[in-house]
Order: sequence, then C-alpha cells, then structure tokens
Amino acid sequence: MAPIPSGGGSRTIADPELSPADRAALAALARRSVEATVRGDSAPEIPDVPGARLRRGAFVTVAVAGALRGCLGRILGDRPLGPVVRAMAAAAAREDARFPPLAPEELPELHVEVSVLGEPAPLAAADAARVTIGRDGLLVRRGRVSGLLLPQVALECGWGPEEFLAATCRKAGLGPDAWREPGTELFTFLADVFGE
Repeated sequence: MAPIPSGGGSRTIADPELSPADRAALAALARRSVEATVRGDSAPEIPDVPGARLRRGAFVTVAVAGALRGCLGRILGDRPLGPVVRAMAAAAAREDARFPPLAPEELPELHVEVSVLGEPAPLAAADAARVTIGRDGLLVRRGRVSGLLLPQVALECGWGPEEFLAATCRKAGLGPDAWREPGTELFTFLADVFGE
C-alpha cells in the first residue's frame, strides 16, 4: 500500500452528522489512544461531543514517517463511534498482524487517520464500472470470509474499478476474479476520512 499523506483535512464524503469539532475530537482521541497503548498508559477518556455517540463503523489507520503501520476497524455501525475509534486505534497500534507493534520511539512521527464508514450498499458484478475511485470503499464477502478496502486505498494505488475489486478479493483470501463469480457478495460504502 502506498504511504498515507500527512496532515489534516477531510477526504472522500463528509458525514453530515459529524461536525468539524467532532472530527477534530475523534482524530485527537485516535492519536491519544495509540500513544496510551504504546506507552502502556490507561485508555483516554471519550470526548463529550455528539459525534462520539453516533453509531457508525470506523477504521483507524496508523502511519509512521508516511509508511503504513496498522489499520483495523469495524464495519458494523452497531456501537457508539467514540469507543469504536478508541478501541480500533489501540488495536491498529498493536494488533495488525501485518506489522510489528508500534514502539515508543516511533510516536514523534505518528500520523493517525480515522475513516467513518457509511452503510454498505450492494453492488452487482455487472455494475463494477459504477465504482468511483476515491469515493467508494469496497467490501467483498463469500461465505465466512470477507475483505474490505477503504476508499483512499484505490486512489493512493492508482487502481481502476476492476483492479480495486481484485485487490479487495485478495484481501479476503480469494482469487482476484472472485468478484465475478456467483456466491460472492459485493458492497460499496462511503467514508468520511480525516486525521490530524
């Protein structure tokens, strides 16, 4: 995966129920959660902002010096966003099996990004060309396996819709053309992506 850009700002689609203050508070919560986890400190308090109480799925992406170091999240919007962001930030710092846990000496170059997910919408394989790169995230599911890639991944990697679908299938442990096969479920989703 390409390095994630540093700096703040929102990309992709803004969730109308998240204010700029909500985004700033959730991004700061993600950072404090990563820092507390890496240092072995207590988890930070959930900020008292309306956005922290919304029920949304969310992923937290952690990078150090521009290089991806972890990304974990929840697809389902069945829990309040504040606790989800706090838990996923801590997990991204320590539990992403693709990377070793973050170390305290990496914290000065830490960048944290939060992706708040919209509801997944079914996508027929015949409609693959409808996937909008940079706007849509993808979820591929077949039986008990699934793979998800956030909207920004395809943009950062320079993929078209079919490459994005193939990569999402590989993320699920499926063949790259599994999205074309019967029994494979495809979904798109929007995300409000922001960081510090």
